[in-house]
Amino acid sequence: MAIGKVEICGVDTSALPVISNERMRELFPLVHSGCQQAREEFIRGNLRLVLSVLQRFHHRCENVDDLFQVGCIGLIKALDNFDVTQNVRFSTYAVPMIIGEIRRYLRDNNAIRVSRSLRDIAYKALQARDRLQTELGREPTAAEIARALDQSEEDVTLALEAIQDPISLFEPIGGEGADALTIGDQVRDESVSSDGWLQDIAIQDALRRLSEREQKIISLRFFQGRTQMEVAGEIGISQAQVSRLEKAALAHMKKLI
Repeated sequence: MAIGKVEICGVDTSALPVISNERMRELFPLVHSGCQQAREEFIRGNLRLVLSVLQRFHHRCENVDDLFQVGCIGLIKALDNFDVTQNVRFSTYAVPMIIGEIRRYLRDNNAIRVSRSLRDIAYKALQARDRLQTELGREPTAAEIARALDQSEEDVTLALEAIQDPISLFEPIGGEGADALTIGDQVRDESVSSDGWLQDIAIQDALRRLSEREQKIISLRFFQGRTQMEVAGEIGISQAQVSRLEKAALAHMKKLI
């Protein structure tokens, strides 16, 4: 996510104004009386608050413009619901509102559809986790979150797991360039057998044209369902070498077939 870029949603973030607490206190009565100019000044003066919240979601592969717009909705909701009679800074009240709005957006746009009841439990669990973390000074356990919600630990755990982002099998987990390893390289497929492959004459012919070591790697990986780590241990080379040789062998076979 390109957090470092200067322009987001057509807004030059480097030129955003900084509003003081004194000025915000002056604007509150004007905003609540319906003054549009005061409202716009207040919102624009707090856009940097939205940007600071976006830093928490820098690891998400989401469009930063979309998250910024959603964060602005959270900011506006915070402004509309803020109680000036309470002895609380606006930023203290607004940040959880902005975070909550972004989290709801991410959950609702998750690639995996999750039931409304699970999403509701997960949303409440995330709120409880943030509150408990502040109270306890540490990350709360699932059991502590469950007690705070009067829910079973199993339901809370299931709900939190349900809203996690799916991970691609091609997600890199180590190495660089040709030696890069992916999650798929670590997966063992118990259902793989050689029956279907060995009946294909073209594949047999391509396999015979590989070197002895490449043949063994392909056989262990795709006929016997071994992981690259297991193949590396049997052949006596590194996993990175197995990955590189496997990719080269498959590319060669593809050309031959």
